[in-house]
Amino acid sequence: MLIQHFKMLARYNTLANYKLYGACSQLSDKELKQIRLAFFTSIYGTLNHILIGDRIWMGRFTGQEMSSTGLEAILYDDFEELWKIRVLEDEKIENFMSHLNQDFLTGTISYVNNQNKVYTDPVDMLLSHFFNHQTHHRGQIHDMLSQTEIAPPVLDMHRVLRP
Repeated sequence: MLIQHFKMLARYNTLANYKLYGACSQLSDKELKQIRLAFFTSIYGTLNHILIGDRIWMGRFTGQEMSSTGLEAILYDDFEELWKIRVLEDEKIENFMSHLNQDFLTGTISYVNNQNKVYTDPVDMLLSHFFNHQTHHRGQIHDMLSQTEIAPPVLDMHRVLRP
C-alpha cells in the first residue's frame, strides 16, 4: 500500500512540476530572477533549490555520494536548460519509485546533512519528507507567481492527478 502511495506522489510531483514550469515559462528572465521575500531569493532560486534537494535525497536513496553545492546554488542559469534537467530528474524519481520494495521501505538510511551532522532515519519517513519538501517549495513559488501577472497554476493533488 505504501509503495503505491509513493508511486502516486512521484507522478504528482512530475505533473505539478510540469504545470509550475509552464507558468514560470511565461515570465521574463528578469521576473524569474527578481529578488522577492523568499527563502531562496527568487522564483528561479527556489526552482534550483528544489532540484538540489531532489538530487541530494535521490543520491541518499540510491547510495550515491553527492557532493554539496550548497542549498542556494544556481545549478543552471538558463531557464530552458533548468526545465529540461527538471524533466529528466522527474523521470528518474518516477523510475526509482516504480521499483520500490518492502525491504527498502522498512530500512534506514544514514547520511550527513549540510551541517555535517550524521543522522539515521527510517526510509519511509525520508521518502515522505522528500515529497513534502518539493510540495513546500512549490507552494513558495506559487505565492511568488501570484505577485506577478501570471496566474499560478492549480496544484491541488486531486486536481493535478484527476483533472
